[in-house]
Amino acid sequence: MNGMIGGASLLAVATAALPTLLTWANLRAFGRAARRRPRDGRVSVLVPARNESEAIGRLMDDVLASKDVDLELLILDDDSTDGTADLVERRAAVDPRVRLVRGGPLPEGWCGKQHACWQLSRAATAETWVFLDVDVSPTPDAIARSLVFLEDSGAALVSGFPRQLTGSFLEWLLLPLIHFILLGFLPLARSRSDTNPGMAAGCGQWFVTRRADYERAGGHAAIRASLHDGVKLPRAYRRAGLATDIFDASDIASCRMYTRSIDVWRGLSKNATEGIGAPTTIVPFTLLLGCGQILPLVLVTLGIVTAFRGWPWWAVGAAFLALVLSYLPRLLEATRFGQSLSSAVAHPLAMVVFLAIQWQALIRRLLGLKTAWRGRTLAPQ
Repeated sequence: MNGMIGGASLLAVATAALPTLLTWANLRAFGRAARRRPRDGRVSVLVPARNESEAIGRLMDDVLASKDVDLELLILDDDSTDGTADLVERRAAVDPRVRLVRGGPLPEGWCGKQHACWQLSRAATAETWVFLDVDVSPTPDAIARSLVFLEDSGAALVSGFPRQLTGSFLEWLLLPLIHFILLGFLPLARSRSDTNPGMAAGCGQWFVTRRADYERAGGHAAIRASLHDGVKLPRAYRRAGLATDIFDASDIASCRMYTRSIDVWRGLSKNATEGIGAPTTIVPFTLLLGCGQILPLVLVTLGIVTAFRGWPWWAVGAAFLALVLSYLPRLLEATRFGQSLSSAVAHPLAMVVFLAIQWQALIRRLLGLKTAWRGRTLAPQ
């Protein structure tokens, strides 16, 4: 028994150390966009919208308040039934920078968002584009600074990660894991020097690119069936030999992705099998996250309950070291990105729920079950 405890403690240290060390290095590499005017401020801001009447007015206000850019705001109405198109048309009537694009019927084999973004790309008149989700709230300098990052990075596609706002329980518990997974398991410095598609990362809420690079990569048509453009679009660019990059947009934008816990579960399940929940990745990630992020608390709790009776001294130290290592990335990220400290304390529970979502999504995929999202039935990926 003591040998098992010792082995488990060492395993926990090893698997907790990996994301801790990567997070420490990545926090320095995961920079923010510089504060200056872009060399070319002409930009098309492209926004897909489906039943977004509650948020579209705020989005238009935010984008149209942008400084240091010459923009057009194109909003594609994707068969909305709630008056979204009417709100955009009314704004377009008084502000020539706004244009409503009427979405066409969804073709077979296309995901709704990818088809909407593809149509927006056909309607854009500028050579530089910002794809933006409706639930993102950019500051007045956000668009300009994202163009600066595109210029400075030398990449063909860059993606910003806004600050995630949370309200419901699962938002509070799970959404901070976006940064934990990103910074804990992607060697950012290597990804910038290696165009291997396996090193791709992005946030589907905010992409910046140029027309020529988008067309060379095949754009959203190359990922037409995908539900996870945050991963799949950067991979399409990399398959075309183009570099991609990411930046910290938490100082220039915020985002409220969901407002209810059930929507968090459904939203994360929707694209899980195109990422960690894929058949080829779910087992290794379950082992890494389970051993490095859940096991340390289990070991320390077990040790306290048994008063560490019979434990080798080094196993006691290893269990506590693993616990510290498992919490350190979340505490660093909470400080850097303005996340909830109480959510960081609940990190092991977040890992349990997160892995449950990944496995549930994979099982549904294997059973051929479909998911409904925004009034559409999605085929299993």
